[in-house]
Amino acid sequence: MSEILFNSEEIDFSLTYPNIIIDWITETIVKEGALVGEISYIFCNDNYLHKINMEHLHHDTFTDIITFDYTEGKTLNSDIFISLERVKENANTYNTSFENELHRVIIHGVLHLLRYNDKTEAEIKLMRVKEDFYLSLLSI
Repeated sequence: MSEILFNSEEIDFSLTYPNIIIDWITETIVKEGALVGEISYIFCNDNYLHKINMEHLHHDTFTDIITFDYTEGKTLNSDIFISLERVKENANTYNTSFENELHRVIIHGVLHLLRYNDKTEAEIKLMRVKEDFYLSLLSI
């Protein structure tokens, strides 16, 4: 079963065009040679994601995204937590719209599932190139 879900029980939020976003995520995954399994996006606030960061990763920092990867072979399965407060702050920092930054973070999580990393300068550069490419395919 393949399914991409958006959950915002912890915060009052909903995507404006969820079906377009689902199609875009699916297109990204297929272009990278993988399959959609069950991917759940959980939109939350800083405190909620900080608690997850502390409990599961032992990091005492705020972050915009945490991706739990349950991929099996080429089938991507994941829970992806996104702090909307961090996204908003990052949008201000990078002088972009909230929607653009949210879309970047959404696809960033997928790219991690596709085995792209962002630990070294070279990895960060490739991640940004991939993010920019897939953002260019999103038509909203």
